[in-house]
Amino acid sequence: MNNVLDDTKFIMKKYNIKANKSLGQNFLIDDNVIEKIIEGSNVCKDDLIIEIGPGLGTLTEVLLEKAHKVISIELDKKMIKILEDRFKLYNNFELLHNDVLKVNLNEIIQKEKKDSNIKNVKIVANLPYYITTPIIMKLLEEQLDLNSITVMVQKEVADRLIETPGGKNTGAITYSVFYYATSESILEVSNTSFIPEPDVTSEVIKLDIRKTPPVNVKDKNVMFRIIKCAFMQRRKTLLNSLTNTKVFLNKDEGIKILNKLNLSENIRPEKLSLQDFANITNEFLKE
Repeated sequence: MNNVLDDTKFIMKKYNIKANKSLGQNFLIDDNVIEKIIEGSNVCKDDLIIEIGPGLGTLTEVLLEKAHKVISIELDKKMIKILEDRFKLYNNFELLHNDVLKVNLNEIIQKEKKDSNIKNVKIVANLPYYITTPIIMKLLEEQLDLNSITVMVQKEVADRLIETPGGKNTGAITYSVFYYATSESILEVSNTSFIPEPDVTSEVIKLDIRKTPPVNVKDKNVMFRIIKCAFMQRRKTLLNSLTNTKVFLNKDEGIKILNKLNLSENIRPEKLSLQDFANITNEFLKE
């Protein structure tokens, strides 16, 4: 039986394919990693899987064997031909030639749930690294009817995505992920697991979508705007950041709110919990 490396080399040669750097393409050639992604995403026979950026279809092939249906969304025209040829005999495969950021995923999910006996919807993907954050944010912010998101991303980004707010890798996106999902690391993936080898280490992470948010906040959009403003000037204190970005009318207003919440005037944004930001938002909306 051929391994993934042999299959990949064969397909690349047959279709005269080279990885497209501008689309962030690195082809996964490690059987063990594929097995761990499938295991981590817990794909079952009553699942609809939405795969983003299937590329040559390495992961797609295994997903099709395990899931009720796979909808793959691919932007690169060269890959479309390969995927159509490779999976034409599968009746549980659908291919969309589109940019995932422009796709109405909610419409797709509702239609599939209505037309078939799908119980769960899961995202499984080896994401293009150059647009990881916009894709993750789209999947979370649109509050789709999803169970989980299992994706391979650059390790440095993964560390921020799955950090607990207030931990050493905390960034603005950490709070968004924590608000919408619980998260875990599945495995680290070295650059030798791909051709061509990327310059970075990768990581497979899993986000389980929360049924209810972990904090009560009067307006989550205001909270996320405050978080974004807080992190615009990383080296500054929270008070200075929120004053400079005009969230607080002036320092006095900011000091009043922070004192009321027993937060130090010198605290830095990355030291705050999501609850702290929810409290600041609720106080801010009272003003």
